[in-house]
Amino acid sequence: MKIEEEIKGRFRNEYHKGLINLMYTVKQISYQFLQFLKKHKITEPQYNILRILRGAKPLQQVSINYLKERMLDKSSDVSRIIDRLLEKGYIERKENALDRRQKDISITEKGLNLLDQMFDCELKSDELLNNLTVDEIKELNKMLDKIRK
Repeated sequence: MKIEEEIKGRFRNEYHKGLINLMYTVKQISYQFLQFLKKHKITEPQYNILRILRGAKPLQQVSINYLKERMLDKSSDVSRIIDRLLEKGYIERKENALDRRQKDISITEKGLNLLDQMFDCELKSDELLNNLTVDEIKELNKMLDKIRK
């Protein structure tokens, strides 16, 4: 459905339409993805942190700044997210041996097991864009990268 029909609105120009269309689409896809995460009682930022930690597994432990640099939502309160994941037993936080002001964060076996159980979320998230061909997805990625420059 066209964006004009979806929100029953008009636009100043094609740039305005493009921006509104992009924002509306992102919110729609994010909502659908959040429904997948709810089954596992985890938020999107928590999921993002766990995935970063799993990807950093060869390093074993990373700093909070390492996590902040890689977060999708740069305005996330990483310390608070860490506290919640710690309460659930998905991560560990230790004092850094070289700098006591720093904390080393690592994913636990329980956190890795959760991500394994959540593999269905990753498969379902792929389906959110399955009405596009692989070539269209590549073009979309190229355009989104260009927008951020």
